[in-house]
Amino acid sequence: MKFIKFDIKIIFIFSFSLFTFNFLGAQELQSLISESLLNSPKIKKFELQYRIASEKVNEVNTLPNTDFGVGYFISEPETRTGAQRFKVSIKQRLPWFGSITARENYINSLAFTKYEDITIAKRKLIVSVSKSYYKLAANTAKKAILNNNIKLLKTYETLALKSVEVGKASVVDVLLLQIRTNEVQQLIRFLEQQYISEQTNFNKLLNRDKDTAINTLNALDIPSVDFEMNPEKLVFHPELLKYDKLYQSIEKSELLNQKENKPMIGFGLDYVNVSNRTDLNFSDNGKDILMPMLSISIPIFNTTYKSKTKQNELQQQEFLIQKKDRLNALEVLLDNAINNRVFARVSYETQVKNLKQAKNAEEILVKNYETGMIDFKEILDIQELQLKFEMNTIESVNNYFIQTTIINYLAQ
Repeated sequence: MKFIKFDIKIIFIFSFSLFTFNFLGAQELQSLISESLLNSPKIKKFELQYRIASEKVNEVNTLPNTDFGVGYFISEPETRTGAQRFKVSIKQRLPWFGSITARENYINSLAFTKYEDITIAKRKLIVSVSKSYYKLAANTAKKAILNNNIKLLKTYETLALKSVEVGKASVVDVLLLQIRTNEVQQLIRFLEQQYISEQTNFNKLLNRDKDTAINTLNALDIPSVDFEMNPEKLVFHPELLKYDKLYQSIEKSELLNQKENKPMIGFGLDYVNVSNRTDLNFSDNGKDILMPMLSISIPIFNTTYKSKTKQNELQQQEFLIQKKDRLNALEVLLDNAINNRVFARVSYETQVKNLKQAKNAEEILVKNYETGMIDFKEILDIQELQLKFEMNTIESVNNYFIQTTIINYLAQ
């Protein structure tokens, strides 16, 4: 059984949460990732949340409502210049200087945290799409190996039948080969069902019909050199930057809190309509009243702002602790992924060596047929070992790329 390999060149570039993969002879994973980022409902959800948060800036960029009042004197009070008939008033309160700007800055800081949610969601989607793609590629490679194995078993079955005719083998050998063929066919059917399930998962990640055909490689090969990575970039991961943005939003919140703790100034104007007196005639007869007003609102007995300041201090401490906890978790994930990738490469190299030795053993057994000393039970054992090594090779390659995807998510 020949393990067919395709040359692969992999370029990992992480810019705004995008991986770039170039596969020779297969549909580029990059185009699939771009499609998923464009069509994903989850990404669109976060983008809408960001737009809503950004739009709130226009909501807070306004003054308090202007108060209008109209009053009619049922019992008209008499004044020297005449009776008062009705009153019209207007009043506008103004927040302390810089309060509106502080409120805008606070809302903008909240929007920035929502933007980090978009970046994180895109990175996670890329990881999910890549993992699913590699599973499909591994599944395709395994089916190709199993189909080749069936062809080889059929060849040995024909050889066994001829050996039975000349007395060099028994019918039991033929039955054993047929049983082994049935088992391999069962594995193929199992892989086919697995493929259908993973195909649905992959297509839904791209938000398209579950039965859409996917072009993948028949086999992958581990590159000779691992891509360069810088673990120090982990501290700039969006999951950690989000905590920085949250911390900054609390700073903006406290600035707003201090502004709101200042007095609020109000300006107003009252107009009172006065009717003419008929019993007297003088220069100010029926003169209307115009009264400008100034008011100030001072939060003397309000402890709300002091409590808010204390809450902000505690929340900033919480975000610092959460960031440290998440950094520890990401460092563990990165270290595990690096070690698992090393293990995957070692496992791959071991399986390749074992496979080569198993093939040599198979060639020796086949040559023995020419001398009349063929043992189909040994051939089955060697075939089983070869199949095991080939399947393990695929698993090692698949694990290598999955771990590389995780590393890229964390350190690119």
